[in-house]
Amino acid sequence: MAFGAAVAPTASQLQGSCTNGTAASCAPNDHCVQSAGNDGISSVIWGPNANHLVSTNWDGGVRCWEVQEQNGQVRALPKAQVNHENNSPVLDSCFSADGSTVFSVGADNAVRMWQLGQTPPNNVPQQIGSHDQPIKSVAFLPATNLICSGGWDKMLKFWDARQPNPVGTLQLPEKCYDMDVRDSLMVVATAGRHIISYNVQGQPQEHQRKESPLKFQSRCIAAFPDTTGYAVGSIEGRVGIHYVTKVHGKESFAFKCHRQDTNVYPVNDICFHRGYGTFATVGGDGIVNFWDKDNKQRLKGFPAIHRTISCASFNAQGNLFAYGSSYDWSKGSSQYAPGTPNEIWVHYVLDEEIKPKGKKSSYR
Repeated sequence: MAFGAAVAPTASQLQGSCTNGTAASCAPNDHCVQSAGNDGISSVIWGPNANHLVSTNWDGGVRCWEVQEQNGQVRALPKAQVNHENNSPVLDSCFSADGSTVFSVGADNAVRMWQLGQTPPNNVPQQIGSHDQPIKSVAFLPATNLICSGGWDKMLKFWDARQPNPVGTLQLPEKCYDMDVRDSLMVVATAGRHIISYNVQGQPQEHQRKESPLKFQSRCIAAFPDTTGYAVGSIEGRVGIHYVTKVHGKESFAFKCHRQDTNVYPVNDICFHRGYGTFATVGGDGIVNFWDKDNKQRLKGFPAIHRTISCASFNAQGNLFAYGSSYDWSKGSSQYAPGTPNEIWVHYVLDEEIKPKGKKSSYR
């Protein structure tokens, strides 16, 4: 089977939601999260120490659920919601190291802080930082307890939540499109196909700056759990695996995915499984794939759902996988189907789906 092979849905098939019982999930028993929002889902993340699921949404909402799992049965309980000022679109969020606080960024040019369990004034999270243009990505640096934000103003800014001004800034070559932090490694993908890696163990230091190994615009980036490199996805249905430190027997490479015949779909998100170092990609074709980069093989390809998948995340334990199902605007406004639901699903991950299976001769 070719990478991501599945029948692409037609406009008339863009229907179904968890509210009417019509399945639109990757697997029959995936749990549909209630109250997922009224517009596109821009990110889903899990708490580092508990199964708290947080989403950001173009409707201005930051939502939190407590997810329970027992014997493979999953249930998500809505806990709270806050909104950015004037319901400005929220584009990304991250947790503090202890899981007590959520930091979010978006089109209001603000870095905001929400302490879970508390209701902020006017239900708007406290602003702790700002950029001159919308902020695309945010990450928490565990070594220094700083928050890093990357904006369309071509700036990285570092924030101490107790101070009104940034404690540091770094100029980017272009607009920030995505960023990720894993321990001491931070990777940033920008417009112009630039990728910059930083050592953030102490004061952030640029480690490497290179052109993306992919020929088209970067869409997402994720650091390896062992911090030896990163995976970058592009709008052309391709993923690049790149090592920032030399690993014996490992070389950087790229592979095609999320393609169907002559149709090429964007890779909208990449997320790693902490335990096995395997990873998932989700795309504009409505497909979830699980991959093993070390043995260069696809572990699991799920059937296509009726909508594009915009974002995804594994929980800390690695047994739960959340993914957001909503239009990604990759085909513009002409292909948007009004009334299309925006859903979040949680998949119970079987070990056999995500565990490496051994070496193969090719990436298939």
